[in-house]
Amino acid sequence: MRTHTGARTSQCQECGRAFGYKSSLQKHVRTHAREKPYKYQPCGKAFPGQHTFLVPGRTPTGNGSWECKECGTTFKIRLHFECHMTTHNVVKPYECGECGKAFRHHPNLRVHMRTHTGERPYECKECGKSFQRYGHIKRHMTTHSTLKTYECKECRRSFRDQSYLQVHMRTHTGERPFECQQCGRAFRNHTDLRVHMRRHTGERPYGCQQCGKTFRYHWNLRNHVKIHTEERPYECQECGKTFRYKSCLREHMRTHTGERPYECQVCRKTFRYHWNLREHVTIHTGERPYECQVCGKTFRYNSCLRDHVRTHTGEQRYKCVHCGKAFSRKCTLVLHTVRNHAGVETWNVRNEGKLSGNIDL
Repeated sequence: MRTHTGARTSQCQECGRAFGYKSSLQKHVRTHAREKPYKYQPCGKAFPGQHTFLVPGRTPTGNGSWECKECGTTFKIRLHFECHMTTHNVVKPYECGECGKAFRHHPNLRVHMRTHTGERPYECKECGKSFQRYGHIKRHMTTHSTLKTYECKECRRSFRDQSYLQVHMRTHTGERPFECQQCGRAFRNHTDLRVHMRRHTGERPYGCQQCGKTFRYHWNLRNHVKIHTEERPYECQECGKTFRYKSCLREHMRTHTGERPYECQVCRKTFRYHWNLREHVTIHTGERPYECQVCGKTFRYNSCLRDHVRTHTGEQRYKCVHCGKAFSRKCTLVLHTVRNHAGVETWNVRNEGKLSGNIDL
């Protein structure tokens, strides 16, 4: 009668989920305990439920069953049989038409395609945030719950999910079990490793729908889109200047506060931005990491290399608005302006070569 009434009398003490049958509750509890009592004999892989596979020989072949011709394993469910067959030949017949990545199963391809289309079909009813995968929204829903049952014994920080606690514990133990086979770099979780691998494969799965430019990370695409929308949502409360990115606003605020958080460990000189410190350190180390691919000349700063390359290409991007003379370097244009246009009150070199602003002679 429970199938008609919908009554669910058996409740999980861990997460509160209710079930109509005690046997269903018992199977569910194993997901919390990570218990996997059923072992698949051909490969030794363990599963929480017996329904995941059929042990060879226990179910006779015939109508409604599928038998593997390679190892004799039989299956009641055709999808399970098809998934099993890929373990013998490792065939990946489903290929992405956008990037060429191949998959064993069509559902995996369907989910992968969302990285190209931007589709996020799973929406949170609490906050409206959407996700590409069901597992992601399921995990996200725990952020709306105030219950945090898994506590770290080291720092007393608590988590809503046991898997989060397991990953967090690696910050104390220093464990990095996921290692890149290309460069040997190790990571605390599999997601970080998967994202890192794009550096080696060159994969750029996130494409802009406006201009077609592709990106390695989804946050790069999210920031790039603002170029087309001209959105500048972050405003400085001191001077009213707006920015596309929150990080740019945060760095801009240092011009008002005078904060210089980056300090050289050799001479104790401080800097407002981390890239200023990085370039400054090369003064002490003598490092010249930027090399011209044409003549082999090396430079301390990337900006110097860019200016130098123009001596080979002949590009003269800095043009004087007063006499029309063009230069390959910004500093040369500034020097020209001071020497030949001393009466000019304003100047400011922009990328397109225009001048406006102030000159202090």
